[in-house]
Amino acid sequence: MRISGLVILALAGVAAPALAADQNGYQAIVAGDLATAERSIVAERQIYPDRPELMLNLAAVYRKTGRATAARALYAEVLERRPVAMDMPSGEVVSSHELARRALGTPSVQLATR
Repeated sequence: MRISGLVILALAGVAAPALAADQNGYQAIVAGDLATAERSIVAERQIYPDRPELMLNLAAVYRKTGRATAARALYAEVLERRPVAMDMPSGEVVSSHELARRALGTPSVQLATR
């Protein structure tokens, strides 16, 4: 399975695929509206609880709002599921596991998807 959209892994967290309606919170994260991002991601996770881009984006919101423990738990949850190929803005494809490992600071290979 391969996820398309825009995912960015920054030092403070991960933002994932941008959708027109911003169900994954990407646009709100980029705009700095973390409360809106969190609400939309949490709502989408009720429908799609296993989507790694939602977990990665919510973890990014948690990290940026000082909830490092909650963020780490979501990164660990991504690692418990099967890896998903994610397209990065650079054009490269990176595994959801790779993104979670990088966010956790564990050895890995690459960051960011689109």
